[in-house]
Formats: sequence, structure tokens, C-alpha cells
Amino acid sequence: MRKLPPLRALQVFETAARQQHFSKAATELCITQSAVSHQVRVLEEYFGEQLFDRQGRKLQLTPKGQSLFIELERIFNELSDLNLKIRDTPNQQLCLAVYSSFAVKWLIPRLADFRRQYPSVKIRLEMITQDPDLSTSTADIFIAGKLNQRGYWQQLLHKERLVPVCSPSLYPKWREINLGNFQQQALLIVDEGPLGLDWHKWSSAHKIPLKNEQQHLFSHIVMAIEAAIAGQGLALAPDFMVAGDISTGRLVAVNLPDVHTGFEFCFLCKQRRLNEPAIAAFSSWLKSQA
Repeated sequence: MRKLPPLRALQVFETAARQQHFSKAATELCITQSAVSHQVRVLEEYFGEQLFDRQGRKLQLTPKGQSLFIELERIFNELSDLNLKIRDTPNQQLCLAVYSSFAVKWLIPRLADFRRQYPSVKIRLEMITQDPDLSTSTADIFIAGKLNQRGYWQQLLHKERLVPVCSPSLYPKWREINLGNFQQQALLIVDEGPLGLDWHKWSSAHKIPLKNEQQHLFSHIVMAIEAAIAGQGLALAPDFMVAGDISTGRLVAVNLPDVHTGFEFCFLCKQRRLNEPAIAAFSSWLKSQA
């Protein structure tokens, strides 16, 4: 007869170690945080080893805990794959966590093409505003920043670039807006919090001082884009967010230099799941669109 540790305690420990947080593990498992703590203590008593270092709110695995987690993660992943194989039910429904701006302006307009090519794969979008915790409890697949997390595969989709844009209504007065006369236009400036003001970063990058008398401040790029469409001045907008407006004539790309933000949009999924039919199809399709 096999001598096995308490299986429920193993499951709870693996979740807590993966999430690096007892409350997040409790949410994933639909139990209380005290129940998570209890199951971890059961396992620690069984092995006679401390598995976590608890320093205030900070939770870290001990060397023994790390070794146990690595093996348990592999075992539970293999059990999950075996479950799908035995039941002969490959997962055709995927939850995608994606930045709301990227989803609305880049992904959603293209999704009809994916659905046409892969009608059996269902994608549910989960909007995010900051880099998410990479975990199956959050989503199956992700479009986020470059994270370089162990066990995850990532594919570069887009290097963000800010391009100066304005309404074509400004052009009857100015045959062209360029470095010689853009200072006479109002600037629509976005305050990006810790990242600073977008036009000020543009100014520093190109060593061009800003002397525009009118400067209107916005807290979000979407508002600055709408103000530009309304003819209120020049905005700096992520290229993927205004490509559609430029192609339909609502905005004009101004003859001024652009600036790279350094932010990279990437597609991420668990390395072991990369060959699942639905994820492989979505990854291949994304590559064709990037």
C-alpha cells in the first residue's frame, strides 16, 4: 500500500504556493483563509518541516517548500491533462485577460476573423487595467506586458509607439502641421501619473522645447483622442489606438516624429499548455495579426 501525504492538504498547499498568498488561494478553492492555513499546518506537521517563511504579510517558500511545490505543480498539471485526455474533451473555451484599451482598439475589431477561422473555439474576454497575476485562476491566456515568469511562454505582439494626431478640420487653416508651426497649436497632454506627461516625454526624447501657449491636460488617453477628433488640438496617441480613426479620416497623422514608450504587448500562456488545440490556434492567429 502506498504511503501518501494528506491529498487535500497537498492541493491547498500547491494553490497557496502558486498564488503566493493564502487569501488568493482561498478564493480559488472557494474556502476560507483559515482553512488554507489549517491545511498548510496539517502538511507541515505531517512532514515535520516548515514549508513557508511567514514575514508579516510576505509569504515565501522555504527550500523544502519550494522543492515540494515544483513537484506538486508538475503532478497536478499532468493530472489535469490526463483528465481531459481520458474524458476526450479538449478545452475549447478560453478566458483571455487583456488590457481594455488593447482589447477595444486592436483585438475586438479583429476577433471576427478568428471566429470565422476557428468557430469551435470560444474566447471570453476579461478586461484588466494593470499587469495581472499569471495564474489559471485569473485566465487561461493573457495579453499583457513583458513579464518573464517561470513556466510561462510569451510572444511579442506589439511595441507601443506614440504618434502625433489631430483632426483634419485643422488643415484648412494649416496646409501642413510640422516642426515649424506645431507650436501654434494647442497640445492635448495626458498625465500618466508616475510616468509623467506624454508631450513632455516627447519633448525630452527629441530635444524640442514646448512653447505652445495652449496646453490642455487630461487624465486618460481616450479623452485626449476624443478631444483631438473634436478639433481641439494635437494629441499623442498609441498607434494601435488611432489606426482605425486615421484610416477612416477622423484623425490625421501629423508630420512630427513619434516616440516609443518602451512598453511591449505580449501574448502569454503556460508553457505546458501551448500545444493545446485551442491555445495553439489562438497563438498562431495572433502571430498572423501582429
